[in-house]
Amino acid sequence: MLFNSVDYIIFFLITVTLYFITKPAFRWILLLVASYFFYMYWRYEYILLIVLSTGIDYYCGTQMSKKDSKQERRPYLLFSLISNLGLLFTFKYLDFFATSTNAVFGTTIPMAELILPMGISFYTFQTLSYSIDVYNGKIQFEKHFGKFALYVSFFPQLVAGPIERASHLLPQLTKNDNKLNYNNVVSGFTQVMIGFFKKVVIADTLALYVEGVYGTYDLHTGFTLWFTIYLFAIQIYCDFSGYSDIAIGCARIMGYDLMENFRQPYFAKSVTEFWRRWHISLSTWLRDYLYIPLGGNKLGKFNTYKNLMVTMILGGLWHGASWNFVIWGTLNGLYLSLEKRFRIPEFIEGKSKLVKFLGMVVVFHLICLTWVFFRAETFEKAIGIIDRMFAIEYFINLNIKDTGVFASILLNTTIFILLEVFLFRKLDLRNVLKKTALWKVNILNICLFLLILLYGISEGSQFIYFQF
Repeated sequence: MLFNSVDYIIFFLITVTLYFITKPAFRWILLLVASYFFYMYWRYEYILLIVLSTGIDYYCGTQMSKKDSKQERRPYLLFSLISNLGLLFTFKYLDFFATSTNAVFGTTIPMAELILPMGISFYTFQTLSYSIDVYNGKIQFEKHFGKFALYVSFFPQLVAGPIERASHLLPQLTKNDNKLNYNNVVSGFTQVMIGFFKKVVIADTLALYVEGVYGTYDLHTGFTLWFTIYLFAIQIYCDFSGYSDIAIGCARIMGYDLMENFRQPYFAKSVTEFWRRWHISLSTWLRDYLYIPLGGNKLGKFNTYKNLMVTMILGGLWHGASWNFVIWGTLNGLYLSLEKRFRIPEFIEGKSKLVKFLGMVVVFHLICLTWVFFRAETFEKAIGIIDRMFAIEYFINLNIKDTGVFASILLNTTIFILLEVFLFRKLDLRNVLKKTALWKVNILNICLFLLILLYGISEGSQFIYFQF
């Protein structure tokens, strides 16, 4: 079920209404049923994977709670890791492994051709963080199986995050005594409207142009390709942060607080800062459960750079079973390592506004280059695009096939940039009514509604990160 669909709006309104008229003691049942229905609306049989993952981690957490030492708890942690990562590997990477092996060694391993379960990367990381935290003694295991199942499958953030930690979300789901709160409803609704605006007005409109150019990149000039890459940078940000806004806003209307997932990443003055602002729930997960356990920055410079590279390469592979994602992660790891080596973030921080602005421009272009590998379907296409981007003979002219679409793109993108610079980054959406007059919030929501009505794409296209 897509957020940007009439079906979801009806589903959510029914769920919220039932939520607030249901006694707190039974709300977990309502939300669990709603979450499973939400997921089964896509493919009902794949709910078994979520149930299996939930059962494994509940069992492992329960058993680890009975053991006093890490040594005694370790077998259950390993069982959780192997089981969850095994499921992830089977459904997401098995064919990639077979294809790569066949290409390198000339073998003929057959393809499984399994359908990738929606959101498997997200809920797998969420359940793993629970098992790891129980193992390390950072949290207590959850005794109530139903409420733990709700933590794994909570529908607003089930298929594309934010990747929540048990220490943050489980206590809220266990308590479940939220009252209908005016500030939560207004601020949540406002964040939902911003999310819909980003998705259906900006991301889906840009997708029309981006898909056309990427599909025929060899017919376009370098200028057109650079322009398209800029547009894709905005598209993927609006698509993914738009999903996060809708998820966070829907949860807040019901009284639940989900973690912030984006913080205007293209205002970052270094790649290090970019990754503190982009997909925050994933970047902090990789830091806490991969980079730091590998040794972080405590084992010398070489090991620090190695740990950064391993973390970002695996982070790239998390996004998809493709060498393009590996290269995307490698480039980001290289950027971070070079910044660490030359202390770029510290250097930029103490400089003038002009230097900081130039830092933003440089970082934006560095990130845009990595987006080529992220967006292109194959390595050959990515290299072909980059080759034409930097070839002088291909640089002149901007190809415009449909002036109507192009004019809409320019208008919508300009509106978005102005809103992002002068409004969105200044709004405290968690407490919007405490710092902004209600009439101003109402005007904002009316304007967003009109923009969605006038310029939104109504087909209900899938969010980009659903494929991960």
